[in-house]
Amino acid sequence: MSETTNGSAAVTPDSYASEPVRFAPLQVVNLAAEATAVLEPYRNQVISRVNGSCLRLAVFNDVFRWHQHPASDELFLVIEGTLVIDLEGGTELRLGPWQAVTIPAGTIHRTRAIGRTVNLCFEEFAADTVFVDPADQS
Repeated sequence: MSETTNGSAAVTPDSYASEPVRFAPLQVVNLAAEATAVLEPYRNQVISRVNGSCLRLAVFNDVFRWHQHPASDELFLVIEGTLVIDLEGGTELRLGPWQAVTIPAGTIHRTRAIGRTVNLCFEEFAADTVFVDPADQS
C-alpha cells in the first residue's frame, strides 16, 4: 500500500487514511508474528485503534516518499533494523532497535530502511497525508 521510490505498489492519501484496523479491542496481537508474515518490500498496516490514534506496524526494505501529516504528530519506535528519517533541509535521524522519535505535525519527511526494518508508528487515526515532490527537497 505504498509508493516507494522504486515505483512499487502505489498509495494515495485516501488509501493511507482508509487502511482498515486489523485487530479489535481485547484481541491479543503477536506483533513479531505479524512482522514475520510480511513478504512485500513495503507494508504499513493499522494494527489497532486507541481513542483517536492508531498503532501502525511498518515492515519494509525501501524508501517511502516525501510527505507530511498536517495535523498529526508521528511517533516512530524501531523494533528491528535501522530506520532513517530524512527531514526537509537535510537533517537525518537514524534509529536502531528500541529507539524512538516524534516527528511533529507538518514536518516534511521521508523514511528509509537500511536493510529489512520493522517499526511501530503511533499517529492520529486516518491522519491526512500530503505527498511532496522530491525535486523540492534538498
